Amino acid sequence: MSAIDFSDPATIAFLTEALTAAGVNGLEISRPGGQLRIVVAGKGGARISSTGATPHAPGSASAVVKAPMAGRFCVEHPAASALPQKLPRSVSDADIVGFVGVGHILLPLRAGRSGILTRLLAEPGALVGFGDPLFEIELPS
Repeated sequence: MSAIDFSDPATIAFLTEALTAAGVNGLEISRPGGQLRIVVAGKGGARISSTGATPHAPGSASAVVKAPMAGRFCVEHPAASALPQKLPRSVSDADIVGFVGVGHILLPLRAGRSGILTRLLAEPGALVGFGDPLFEIELPS
């Protein structure tokens, strides 16, 4: 049996639909690089979440926001008509800094750490895989 390819957005969408159809409450997958959790809610449909930003390197003053699942990376909400946010900018740990989308599912990405969002590590619209680095956050000293 081969391993499931979590870098394929179709796989994530298939898992979500299969869980919903089977009436299963959810699925959690842990790997050394992060954790993927799909929770099927009653009326609201499926919700996908993951761990927040991870430290860039031991002793480093920055953290990296990684993709919690495979999908299309968006810096802004696709329905937003506002001007894109400029970098660098201040963020709090709860701020939404981007999105990863698979089909009709759009997962907001939270900063996970307070600091200065300094760098975009993936191109907007790019197909990203589970654990791919998306943003760099400079942590306060």
